[in-house]
Amino acid sequence: MKARSVPVRTPAITPEIMLRAYAAGIFPMAESADDPSLFWVEPELRGIIPLDRFHLSSRLARTVRADRFEIRVDSAFDAVIAACAEAKPDRTETWINARIREIFGALFALGHVHTVECWRESRLVGGLYGLSLGGAFFGESMFHRETDASKVALVHLVARLKRGGYRLLDTQFQTGHLAQFGTMEIPRDAYRHLLDEALRHQGNWHALPTSAPISGREALAQL
Repeated sequence: MKARSVPVRTPAITPEIMLRAYAAGIFPMAESADDPSLFWVEPELRGIIPLDRFHLSSRLARTVRADRFEIRVDSAFDAVIAACAEAKPDRTETWINARIREIFGALFALGHVHTVECWRESRLVGGLYGLSLGGAFFGESMFHRETDASKVALVHLVARLKRGGYRLLDTQFQTGHLAQFGTMEIPRDAYRHLLDEALRHQGNWHALPTSAPISGREALAQL
């Protein structure tokens, strides 16, 4: 995957600069969790999930409908981003370093970063986090500790975005895991056009309640 990257001095990045960067179509990454520096990335091909063409398998729909997990929103940001940053057998390095966790924590406090969480028996077993700006949502990372937990979180995310009038769900890159949901790659210029259009609108993250769990049936009704 070709992408333009520019190293930046970590202290120079503030939450405000981060928001301007996302509005311009770029996002930060780190070489590893231990690397204190960040670099900006602007892929030539950008991954998106068209909200009107989200693909949901019948098997996953049954799992969502069964409410195997309790879905919470914005209740455990620190735990979610920490879980997303954990090393795994198939991913020994992570791009989420301490500075990213700090900045996104500040953006969470400002209401720009959100989580969708899967809980079971009072344990956080899966979820995702991302950044909301205008009518665009930038998915950052997801994790699971039980089968299908991250997938169920994504279904609930898409339901919330559709109900809230969002125009763009950015996945940054296309992956085999995301392909099953209808993710597609689009050229940089086409992405910028979609982004500019989305930023002219204001998505409503709270169009579905955030203080009480949303059932699977309610989520599926939005799709």
